[in-house]
Amino acid sequence: MEFVNPEGLRLDGRRPMEMRQLRAEIGAVARADGSAVFEMGNTKVIAAVYGPREVQNKSQLSNDQALVRCEYTMANFSTGDRKRKPKGDRRSTEISLVIRQTMEACILTHLMPRSQIDIYVQVLQADGGTRSACINAATLALADAGIPMRDLVTSCSAGYLNSTPLLDLNYLEDSAGGPDVTVGFLPKLDKVTLLQMDAKLPVDIVENVMQLAIEGCKAIATYIREVLLENTKQLEYRRGL
Repeated sequence: MEFVNPEGLRLDGRRPMEMRQLRAEIGAVARADGSAVFEMGNTKVIAAVYGPREVQNKSQLSNDQALVRCEYTMANFSTGDRKRKPKGDRRSTEISLVIRQTMEACILTHLMPRSQIDIYVQVLQADGGTRSACINAATLALADAGIPMRDLVTSCSAGYLNSTPLLDLNYLEDSAGGPDVTVGFLPKLDKVTLLQMDAKLPVDIVENVMQLAIEGCKAIATYIREVLLENTKQLEYRRGL
């Protein structure tokens, strides 16, 4: 299958280095301490954060840092498949762990000892890049909850199909079986906190694909800052500041 046509366009009309359209909304869940909806093209994710609050399981209590918990789920209607996905399947458990570890790298947990922070992420619509969209949604929700962070962690994927590095893969590109890299990045600290790769790639190509994903992360970080700034302005306006 041809993923990049002779004119240099992908299946959805984008250029190889072009991201899908980003959309975000803060405060989607009224009962949560912080929440956000994040969309990357047709992939749509909702995240809700509760905490810092009292640790429910005292055996997990830590005197010097907060406990971070994460639960990832996919809505049964998020894909075209009619198969019901069992709750707590291996893929969901693995992605929950990936999101938790990525978030722990940016949350200043030592400022909130003897407490817990719960992050719930649900995929409402899946079209590739769900892992990255979940991390971006969780970052916005944590910022909305006022949880102190070292930096805004953002995530983006890049792949290598038809001998061309492609940024921000959609489902068709993602499921083509080619190599793809998912990166989590702290833009201000210039630090990679997550690097996952499916399939093997030569070293020189890995660097190109990884750098492309990092550029995507930086673009998402710029967008997230704009969303947070706009949200702050609206709050100030409502309060008459």
